[in-house]
Amino acid sequence: MSTSATKILIVDDASFMRVVLKDILVSHGLVSQVYEAGDGLAAVESYKQFKPDIVTMDVNMPRADGIQALKSIIQLNPKAKVVMVTSVEQKHIVQDAIKSGARDYVVKPFDRSNVAMVISKVIRAK
Repeated sequence: MSTSATKILIVDDASFMRVVLKDILVSHGLVSQVYEAGDGLAAVESYKQFKPDIVTMDVNMPRADGIQALKSIIQLNPKAKVVMVTSVEQKHIVQDAIKSGARDYVVKPFDRSNVAMVISKVIRAK
């Protein structure tokens, strides 16, 4: 799959963070279609509806957190490519997420080139 035809679902309760992530991914030519969700429940519904190639999932969100949403998405599709988005002090949560099926993670505040590298790597992974 070429990265230029990649569909991504960006999940974060902060619209500003969704805009920043979208900008990084679009400016690096990693995605063609971007869908957004503001909480874990919306993330699962959007995943079912849009069947994105990759998901970025914030850890802390209202209604259902990123770990709950990750587990639901992995139940729907065990091959789902989910990258967790976390703040530096939540490293232990990321370990749980990886055990639950997340492929990788990125840390806020974002290092633009690192985000692009991680997403690109996960897109290319089988």
